[in-house]
Amino acid sequence: MKRLFTAALLAALFVGTSCQPQSTAPASAPADANQTIDDILSRRSIRAYKEQAVPRDLLDKIVECGIWAPNGMNAQQWEVRVVDSKEWLDNITAAYKSSVKGTPAERMVEQPEFKNMFRNAPAVIFVAHKPGHCTQVDCGLMAGNMMLAATSLDLGSICMMGPIGFFRTDAGKPFLESLRLSEGYELLLCVGVGYADEQPNPTPRNMDVVQYID
Repeated sequence: MKRLFTAALLAALFVGTSCQPQSTAPASAPADANQTIDDILSRRSIRAYKEQAVPRDLLDKIVECGIWAPNGMNAQQWEVRVVDSKEWLDNITAAYKSSVKGTPAERMVEQPEFKNMFRNAPAVIFVAHKPGHCTQVDCGLMAGNMMLAATSLDLGSICMMGPIGFFRTDAGKPFLESLRLSEGYELLLCVGVGYADEQPNPTPRNMDVVQYID
């Protein structure tokens, strides 16, 4: 019996050891390789998208990452609406185009490459906030999380505030109402998401603005 128990114990130890997660990093990966940092440094604002739809499971993951952003007192005074309906995007774009007739913006919307008012992104994530002391910062952090998540999923993204102004007009009011925001919440920004149809070069960043204070 003792011999049988010892054999069973050794078998259990072997199985337990073999089930431990193994590193998936290639053997040649440098010691300082960090995928999160790579995603931060490689993220670009994408202004040209393919017409390919974004699967909803990827949109779900992007939004989940946004919800996990830090926020003041963990109050989570934000609301998120995701629109991937081509009909909805086409309708609001048509209303926007009508509203800018006779203005300088008319020239832009009449360009052949102009498909929708969200840089042609096939999916748009709208972020609203309950105006407060730090809710705008909270929503900015949320948007940052979502864009980095998109990058990690090989998707392009862009944060926009320009289109939000249209929702405050008479022509945009029906579309704002369709988002069904809770009372007291205001639309703040939106994030376009899709498969990138461009590869922008990085723009220089000025590190001279950083100082260590002794």
